[in-house]
Amino acid sequence: MNYIKHLNAVFSQMDQNEKLSAQHITLYLSLFRRWNSNFFQNPIVVVRDELMRMSRIGSANTYSKCLKELDKLGYIKYEPSFNRHKGSQIYLYTFDKGSEQLVRPLINNINKTNYIYTQIEKNNFDKILNKNVMTKNDNSNNSLGYGPDIPPSEIHIKIYFNEKGYPKIEAEKFFNYYQSNGWLIGGKTKMKDWKAAARNWIINKERFDKQNKYRWNNTSTKKKNDLKLGQTDLKTDKNYDTPL
Repeated sequence: MNYIKHLNAVFSQMDQNEKLSAQHITLYLSLFRRWNSNFFQNPIVVVRDELMRMSRIGSANTYSKCLKELDKLGYIKYEPSFNRHKGSQIYLYTFDKGSEQLVRPLINNINKTNYIYTQIEKNNFDKILNKNVMTKNDNSNNSLGYGPDIPPSEIHIKIYFNEKGYPKIEAEKFFNYYQSNGWLIGGKTKMKDWKAAARNWIINKERFDKQNKYRWNNTSTKKKNDLKLGQTDLKTDKNYDTPL
């Protein structure tokens, strides 16, 4: 996607819409920055506090209102999350019509503030969104799917853990843990490199698994040795003639 053509097309549409405020524009640009760091792959996972800081919006109500209106006007597709441990998902439409990516169809009508698309186009859009978002292209570094931003996308974390040979459930544990504590290391220091944190997570898991295996083996060996020596857990001085 040619992001210069995309932004020029977006700004052209915004100039024609008098209902858009400065908060709408700064919020969209903040979303575009996250989309850019995500290599223009949909969806992006966002956290309210971070976007409010980036867009200089001081009110949570204003933030929510602007997101919904950007969705209504056809600039984004907003899927809110009602789980505090999971960020909301946002899909950004491509306004560069020369791109192979999804282009939001526009209707230039002065009397209409909402951009309309047909049911067929909507179905095609949903198919594109569900089409192998985890597939990587070996010929492009951009398709690796993870950038430096904190917090990272859960999809990026799953890709990274998969490359390290770990299942997605471990990636979900990592994401949910740090999402719940605000992406802090040790509960105090702001995380700077989520990949380094992921590697430490894997190292700690391996160490924990080895310790458990060692304890289990020692316990099993002790029980076997006790059995060889004729030691049992049964009491030899119990009077079995006494009723229970």
